[in-house]
Amino acid sequence: MDFRLTDEQKALRDMVRDFAAKEVAPHAQAFDEQGRIPKDLLDKMAGLGLLGICVPPEYGGAGMDYLAYIIALEEMCKASASVGLAMTVNNTLYGDPLMRFGTHQQKSCWLTPAAKGERLGCYALTEPGSGSDAMALSTTAVPHKDGFLLNGTKLFITNGEIASQAIIFATVDKSKGHKGVTAFLVEKATPGFSVGKKERKMGLLASDTCELILDNVQVRADQVLGNVGEGYKVAFSTLDAGRIGIAAQALGIADACLEAAKSYSKRRSQFGKPIAEFEAIQWMLADMATEIEAARLLTYRAAMLKAEGQPRYTREASMAKLYASEMANRVASHAVQIYGGSGYMKDYPVERYFRDARALPLYEGTSEIQRLVIARELLKEAE
Repeated sequence: MDFRLTDEQKALRDMVRDFAAKEVAPHAQAFDEQGRIPKDLLDKMAGLGLLGICVPPEYGGAGMDYLAYIIALEEMCKASASVGLAMTVNNTLYGDPLMRFGTHQQKSCWLTPAAKGERLGCYALTEPGSGSDAMALSTTAVPHKDGFLLNGTKLFITNGEIASQAIIFATVDKSKGHKGVTAFLVEKATPGFSVGKKERKMGLLASDTCELILDNVQVRADQVLGNVGEGYKVAFSTLDAGRIGIAAQALGIADACLEAAKSYSKRRSQFGKPIAEFEAIQWMLADMATEIEAARLLTYRAAMLKAEGQPRYTREASMAKLYASEMANRVASHAVQIYGGSGYMKDYPVERYFRDARALPLYEGTSEIQRLVIARELLKEAE
């Protein structure tokens, strides 16, 4: 496959790289310590079109392709994985299903403000009792008047606090299993909709992660995204796209680790010479660079398949997510090792990279789930 970037993609990459270096990287540690992403930073990102990169201009977006988005996300995560995570939720988990399943009216009402950054969105699938078994939902949607009443609790929702609107998955008919699940577009200002506990995490500290509580939240029939009983289609197709985004996050973190490790290995001297001259350090750097390039090829391939409009890219997305997320953890571990004791200290950024990377093999499908998905797709081909 030809991975040469277009002039438009290069311009976006360079613009995001410059913005992230000036506006994000110098403050990333402070964002973590404050436990939030400043609104003015999100407003600046919106002004650059970074919150609706793939959304058509008619709905307030930049109208670029999915590979361009992945490249931009990689650059942002290199500066701050927390800021990149907020960006990817709005673009992929919220924006992408609206583009594919939303009506024109829904896109105008729900997608346009998110693409412009006026009102951020979030994606609420996970529950206390349903993680890897994503369709085992306890949240219910009971027919009521001209719509539904939603009741339940959603867990580990990224952007749950800062978002104004959400895609909520609930079960309309439990007897139908996954075919009873429906996706709803819900305003957080709706009576009965509240934010619960804000989670205290190992990493990604500037990104908010919280519970969402639904207590007799009334929604209209026109707030159903897709069709009643077809929420599983919305959920799983969205996760395919989201997994490519996780791979891009991994690339950004790993790139930051490699750059930091190279720089430190040239500055740090032991036994009368820079540690970069020791073979043990050189081998770690070589392994880090090789694994990053391998992950980038998998990630860009999956992104190109989506950008080309391929109906299915499940296997490629899972392969990219699996390899890149585990790669980032290996690379981050090497970076800490190269820094030695200093790498364990918060004075140096590799400590943050190490913690941030640990989430990657967990969310949007664990590594174990990715292996199951890949194996299932392989066995389908064998048939």
